[in-house]
Amino acid sequence: MSDFRESIDIDRRPEDVWAYITEFTHVPEWQESATATERLDPGPVGVGSRLRITRHIGRRDIPMTMELTEFEPPRVWGMQGIDGPVRPHVHGEITPLDDGRRSRVTLEVGFEGKGIGKALVPLVVRPQMRKELPRNEQHLKDRLEHPVA
Repeated sequence: MSDFRESIDIDRRPEDVWAYITEFTHVPEWQESATATERLDPGPVGVGSRLRITRHIGRRDIPMTMELTEFEPPRVWGMQGIDGPVRPHVHGEITPLDDGRRSRVTLEVGFEGKGIGKALVPLVVRPQMRKELPRNEQHLKDRLEHPVA
């Protein structure tokens, strides 16, 4: 179940959007709470691949291990948190527009709290995400439409 769903249109081909989004070192460039990422598995990315994303939530930096649950280039990806007090569930879709010249990116995000996370999710995480998700999509659009050299 997702708590939030946001879409944005981007003036780039779906393949370009896919390449940027699934190169996970880019996550801190377009997601405000992400401070670092680290691939945990060697080899090609696919279902079952894991990465650690460190996020600034409230006053703390919290590392989360995420596992890819969906991976259908260049259209669909999904991830689920598998440890830590806050476990996000993410589903993303890239829809071609204008005969593949543009893209619509839709992100759905939900959260499960474990231990202290049961209090963090409603009090800190959801309010933060409510503000952040639309801004993250705008950052993604800006990065892809106006790349920094």
